[in-house]
Amino acid sequence: MIQDEKNNIENQIKEKIEQLENDIVMLKDLTQPISPDCAIGRISRMDAINNKSVNEAALRKKVVQLSALKESLRNIDSDDFGKCIKCGMQIPIGRIMIMPESKKCVNCASR
Repeated sequence: MIQDEKNNIENQIKEKIEQLENDIVMLKDLTQPISPDCAIGRISRMDAINNKSVNEAALRKKVVQLSALKESLRNIDSDDFGKCIKCGMQIPIGRIMIMPESKKCVNCASR
């Protein structure tokens, strides 16, 4: 992997980290407890509780992705960055640009 590619990937990771941090702040607001004294109907309350569960799942997923991106950013200068942890082959640059946190090539990830 050439230095220009690494620089592009590093910038991509930083942008994704910034976006994820903003998303996490928004989702934390949406997952606040729903107080029982809210003056909403029973159906609306059930809908609010369901939406809260969906937002909590999205929050968990984004926190995991943020952690993986930060790890990728720390390891970007490593010789093993961009190599599949399963087969050892170089992960295609297109996959790394789309999913910089990926540690497996497409073939190994689909198995």
